[in-house]
Amino acid sequence: WVRYGETVVMANVTASKKPREGVDFFPLSVDYEERLYSVGKIPGSFTKREGKPTEKAILTSRCVDRPIRPLFPKDMRNDVSVVMTVLAVEPDNSPEIAGMIATSIAISISDIPWNGPIAGINVGLVDGEIVLNPTLEQRAKTDLTLTVAGTAEKIVMIEAGANEVPEDTMLEAILKGHEEIKKMVAFISDIRAQIGKPKFAFESQEVDHDMFDAIEEFASDRVKFALDTNDKNVRDERLAPIVDDIHAKFDEVYPEQIAMIDECIYKLQKKIVRAWLYEGKRVDGRGMDEIRPLAAEVGLLPRVHGSGMFTRGQTQVLTTCTLGGTKDNQLMDDLTDEQTKRYIHHYNFPPYSVGEARAPRSPGRREIGHGALAERALVPVLPSLEEFPYTIRCVSEVLSSNGSTSQASICGSTLALMDAGVPIKAPVAGISCGLITEGDRWMTMLDIQGVEDFHGDM
Repeated sequence: WVRYGETVVMANVTASKKPREGVDFFPLSVDYEERLYSVGKIPGSFTKREGKPTEKAILTSRCVDRPIRPLFPKDMRNDVSVVMTVLAVEPDNSPEIAGMIATSIAISISDIPWNGPIAGINVGLVDGEIVLNPTLEQRAKTDLTLTVAGTAEKIVMIEAGANEVPEDTMLEAILKGHEEIKKMVAFISDIRAQIGKPKFAFESQEVDHDMFDAIEEFASDRVKFALDTNDKNVRDERLAPIVDDIHAKFDEVYPEQIAMIDECIYKLQKKIVRAWLYEGKRVDGRGMDEIRPLAAEVGLLPRVHGSGMFTRGQTQVLTTCTLGGTKDNQLMDDLTDEQTKRYIHHYNFPPYSVGEARAPRSPGRREIGHGALAERALVPVLPSLEEFPYTIRCVSEVLSSNGSTSQASICGSTLALMDAGVPIKAPVAGISCGLITEGDRWMTMLDIQGVEDFHGDM
């Protein structure tokens, strides 16, 4: 239960006693539940009850999920559930930050294994001055909206939107935020020292080292050949028979650990890709700072107000732009003071974009998060309502995915907005960066594709 001014957020965390069967990932769920009574509102629905999570709630859930997830043991498969409930909100004091801190305290004092604590902070830039946890009035005129989360030693998450803020100012804001985070982490560590429970012993799902060594010896050279291409379709085609051969040889040897064989195959790919990167080699032969071939087209669709298609390597996104009157503004029914939203960006990631044969589903948290990310990137360059009295909706359809479709959506949105005649102040582009670390060694790379994303550390 964390009280920050007159903002109150409760966090509860639970874990299953046994690992979930048949999963090759850590099953963590994080939910941020907004209660409209916390701001003195009655829900606007017919039932007068809170319904599905708002976009803000989903984004906050993701914002808390990202910094805590990497600090759980990688070989744990016990279900862990985090539920943050917003009980009261004072607009000057962010319930999102209170929720993140409450979550960190709850996991820290629980018996759940975790390499925390973490803490988070909002950072603004008001009249050229860096402000920590800005008030509502300061947020209205800030040139930077930055959320930083970290441990006592390192940054674990950054999320930001900025009104064309210089790089050195952004770095200074991150570092100042981290200095405050260190104090909060010390505070949480003291609570844990006083009332924390002993951590429970979990059933490790770490791969059998003898099994891994045997699979590496059997298939390493073939896997290296399979990975060594810039076409992920070719890569998948090459890997499929190798996976079949590995199972044919080892399923009988390890009949009780067939799922672990797939984990070994994944770890083998990871080991190869990371070793190559440290040698300065990327799977598609590019340099570390080299971007894949780019292409852009506009005006592809008749009748729509604006359309643009952006292609980077095997990532391709089609974005449309639609203009409407101000009555088309999106009505907001959440905990903020914002009544309507004028610029809306939606992101769709259909299964065919990654070669999967299944029916599309309604947007999930990933789609909501990526849409909001692209939306935030374009807001600073949009014309004012006085200059351009229209509601603007962009929709990005991912046609093909191999790394950073969210950033391609930003590029596609710039194209579609210009094609629709929206007088943006400047074009905006996005690119993904990767990091791998090993002890004191580290290296970064530009424009990561899927295989580098899966096997990297950022």
